[in-house]
Amino acid sequence: QVQLVESGGGLVQPGGSLRLSCEASGFTFTQYAIAWHRQRPGKERELVARTFIGGGTGYVDSVKGRFTISRNNVEKVVYLQMNSLKPEDTAVYYCQALIDGVNYWGQGTQVTVSS
Repeated sequence: QVQLVESGGGLVQPGGSLRLSCEASGFTFTQYAIAWHRQRPGKERELVARTFIGGGTGYVDSVKGRFTISRNNVEKVVYLQMNSLKPEDTAVYYCQALIDGVNYWGQGTQVTVSS
């Protein structure tokens, strides 16, 4: 079955960095786009970044220039490198894939940016 497992969250000071990982299994990894979303306290879940099949990427404006999404098709992992973190980046971060019309989500990983 399809599984998406996030890791790498934690507590970091403003200006710091974290790298999130999303390990995928149960589907043909190279045939689907994978995205990172986040849900900040009191807010709706929002798309942060997406990596497409052909290697293209897309980002929400608030993270452009600070976050980088990448994928390793051999290891079936999608990464989200987060630099220059701000308190407003505090959220639960989720990995997501739309596979054959079904939306799959990981369990989420907490990122807290605080001094």
